[in-house]
Parts: sequence; C-alpha cells; structure tokens
Amino acid sequence: QVQLVESGGGLVQPGGSLRLSCVASGTIPWINTMGWYRQTPGKQRELVATLTRGRDANIADSVRGRFTVSRDNAKYAVYLQMNNLKPEDTGVYYCYAKSNSLPPYWGQGTQVTVSS
Repeated sequence: QVQLVESGGGLVQPGGSLRLSCVASGTIPWINTMGWYRQTPGKQRELVATLTRGRDANIADSVRGRFTVSRDNAKYAVYLQMNNLKPEDTGVYYCYAKSNSLPPYWGQGTQVTVSS
C-alpha cells in the first residue's frame, strides 16, 4: 500500500507564491509518473502538472509559465512551485502517482486559497 502525503498549502494573496510537496511512503512499486491535480470550486478534478521519470512534463495551459513541477526519485517526492497565483487557482490540490500497470495513487489533498 502506498501513502502520498502532501504539505505546503495555505492562504496567499494574488501574485504570491506557494510550494507544495508530496512524499510517498509504504510499499512503493516502480512509479513512472508523479504530479498534481486540483479540484476548484464548481469543477471536476483536473490535471495541473505531471512529470515522468524520463522528465517528460504535462502541464495545464492555465498554469503554464507560472507553475513548475519537479521530483526527486530517490525520495519518492514530487513538488509544485506555484508563482503569480491567481484567485482562480483556489482549490484542493491532490498529489498523484502512477505505475504503468496499477491504478493511480492519490493523496488526501491540500487546500490552496488565493485571496486578498
């Protein structure tokens, strides 16, 4: 069983920055893709950014140029640096990890609120 634990959410003013972290623990299989999804008010969960072991990134158009995803394979960790945050970035951010042959793993979510 794999547990994903997120940290780093909080309240920030528009234009501010936050850095989310996620670390996997437990019996960890080979994980190819790690990254972040979010659920904003009134919308379904959507991809924010993911990164494969080969460093192929998939980044949502809405955050491209503002958010950066990175990972540390040795620590089974993934990070999301969020700059120039906007009110529409408010939501619950979920850590995601996927092995090729298994269902995805999800964290419990961390709240990000962008408000003045």
